[in-house]
Amino acid sequence: MLDVTIHITDRDGATHEVQAPTDMAMNLMEVVKGFELAPEGTIGICGGMAMCASCQCYVESDHQLPEQTEDELAMLADALFVKSNSRLGCQIVISKELEGLAVTLAPEE
Repeated sequence: MLDVTIHITDRDGATHEVQAPTDMAMNLMEVVKGFELAPEGTIGICGGMAMCASCQCYVESDHQLPEQTEDELAMLADALFVKSNSRLGCQIVISKELEGLAVTLAPEE
């Protein structure tokens, strides 16, 4: 299986079921941008370097994700609208283990 199904709820509350490739080393932020699920210029502003939190999302499913890095934790410590299930989409690499992942994009800052 090269693609996984991911459920992404956009900032308007619409849920999109997308097929994300696992063989391209993409992250969740890039998937959101690629499927145009957020207005251009509102997500991935730092280019995926964990420096802006524009790709913050809430993980709604019970998936085991990689541990948060110190950079991700530091960025979320200063971000708005942070919840206990907040993650930066740029730090979630698409892999087969993410089949069925459900996330909601955090509001714009």
